Amino acid sequence: MSNQYINPPSPWLLMTEIGRGMFNFGTFVVSMPLLQLTPEGDGHPVLVMPGFLTTDNTTFPLRFFLLSRGYAAKPWELGRNNAAYEELEHKIGETVKQIYQRYKRKVSLIGWSAGGLFARAVANDLPEYVRQVITLGSPFNGIKNKSNVELVMELVTGKNPHDVEKVILERAAPTPIVPTTAIYTKLDGIVSWQSCIHPYEEDHSENIEVFASHLGLGFDPMTLVCVADRLAQPEDNWVKFKDTPVGKMFYTYQS
Repeated sequence: MSNQYINPPSPWLLMTEIGRGMFNFGTFVVSMPLLQLTPEGDGHPVLVMPGFLTTDNTTFPLRFFLLSRGYAAKPWELGRNNAAYEELEHKIGETVKQIYQRYKRKVSLIGWSAGGLFARAVANDLPEYVRQVITLGSPFNGIKNKSNVELVMELVTGKNPHDVEKVILERAAPTPIVPTTAIYTKLDGIVSWQSCIHPYEEDHSENIEVFASHLGLGFDPMTLVCVADRLAQPEDNWVKFKDTPVGKMFYTYQS
């Protein structure tokens, strides 16, 4: 976890999150035919985890897209993400084991916002069951300041957000040994984008910048193009996105 002070997103970005998220959803609906041009999946299982205070309903568009590309996309089926980290991390781990036993294949984990903290924590706990990790605007690199979700988290959990953070970041901050992709946006109005990237990249980790709102990351078309490309990487020959033709044309990177 970085010791660098990170400024919170601007009030303007926060106030426009809902509107920008709705725009991202609209572009998703319009772009679905074009999104079918992304690489076809190999059928391996993908577990998708929602963000703080949200449920599987918010990840339905993402899972619908993944199903359309041939993946066995699964909801987490644990109700609302209420930041009960220790309890939920254990349950997710059991879910991953069950999916692995059913399909006899390693499971890719996708986590949106706080869901990504669980994805990384579980991958650190159970790397033998996990194929790769993809996080969408997940602040695994720490929150060192007053964030825009701090008051809400304290009202819901009854805990100081920074105390809650310490629990999960002990598990999520270390980069998993499996291929790990951190997707982030500098237009994030909920968490600071600097909190959502690896401070430095390794051979099996990467940061990819997209242009979306925090609330729109789960269905922003360009984010989905990135996710589809990552999931299509051969299990034994993972290549960084910046080295792929699509990555070279459309994406920027933070190293």
